[in-house]
Amino acid sequence: MDDLEPTLFLIPLAAVIAPLLARGAGRWARVPIVVFELMLGILIGPSLLGWAEPSEFVDTLAQFGLATLFFVAGSEIEFAAFRGRTGRRAVLGWLISIAAGIALGWLIAPGEAGVIIGIALCSTALGTLLPMLRDAGELRTPFGRAVAAIGAIGEFGPLIAISIFLGGRDPGVSTLVLAGFLVIAGLAIWLAFRLPQGAMHRFVNSTLHTSGQFAIRVVFLILSGLVALSILFDLDMLLGAFTAGIVWRLMMRDADEADRQAVESKIEGVAFGFLVPIFFIYTGITFDLAALLATPTMLLLVPGAVIVLLIVRGIPSMLAAPHDASARERIAVGLLGATGLPIIVAVTAIGVDEELLTTAQAAVLVGAGMLSVLLLPLIGMTLRGHRADLVEESTIDDGDRV
Repeated sequence: MDDLEPTLFLIPLAAVIAPLLARGAGRWARVPIVVFELMLGILIGPSLLGWAEPSEFVDTLAQFGLATLFFVAGSEIEFAAFRGRTGRRAVLGWLISIAAGIALGWLIAPGEAGVIIGIALCSTALGTLLPMLRDAGELRTPFGRAVAAIGAIGEFGPLIAISIFLGGRDPGVSTLVLAGFLVIAGLAIWLAFRLPQGAMHRFVNSTLHTSGQFAIRVVFLILSGLVALSILFDLDMLLGAFTAGIVWRLMMRDADEADRQAVESKIEGVAFGFLVPIFFIYTGITFDLAALLATPTMLLLVPGAVIVLLIVRGIPSMLAAPHDASARERIAVGLLGATGLPIIVAVTAIGVDEELLTTAQAAVLVGAGMLSVLLLPLIGMTLRGHRADLVEESTIDDGDRV
């Protein structure tokens, strides 16, 4: 308990300082807040100052934060982005990435360790990119739709791969189990369409500003239910969290815009104001910096791994760039597509727990994910330029082009 008390104070303190640092740095460069959360976690953790220590309680909260992050990512997917050319090319790009990643991972570490490395290399941090696209006014532009499609398949695809290849079962059996989960998830989505939406929306609206908070309670019910289901099926819990976000989005699809925005604001408040920062700060606290600093070679592998991310994930992501995109915009799409962290953290944690990866190998991959979040969106959005004034591009449906 003595170790837990300072940690319970220092994590909220770091969570408050992180947006202040991001705002201050914004005068010179747009740095994602997650970068400061991770850096502050490393600073206060055992790797440097040693003020905060890992604990079972905070680890549980961090897992809730990770699940909430994927719930929000699932709830913000624009299904129109998967239509036509954009969707097909986003899927094709990811298939190229997973094939290249596993092939490279197998060369580095044959067996399941190679699969873990491959899955880590083919991911995209949609939850990190969406706030940046929203702030830049890009969500409804063809550029933003392309990045959202790349990010969606770059998070959902690895979750499927984790469930098939890393479940401790034969891939054939894992595929059947996954199919069973998807059938039940499909029934949940069907029910979301069939629910009496008008009555539910009225009840949601009537409790928005009361202690009832029906919408938030339903969110946590759906999230916990599908996460529990995925765990029951011995699948990765993030698959359930991601699916829960999709179900919630469909349930609210016909709500009034003002009501939907009010509910989303509350969900984002719980997610990004409380649970998600705990996950990223705790990731920094548990980051094995000593393993990287032990030998210069391990430290040099981090930027090398970022280059590999650009090759394995970034280049294939460029396939989904808008058909009339300039060379700069295509490169920007590739840089954003190669931005990865949450899946990298999740899959390397599985590898370390199963003793398939060493903590040093996991630290290299997570360090590369941190560096990608720090550098690639910054460079990509700079190449793209400020386009918030071109939201009217949304009238051009790139998804219908062939």
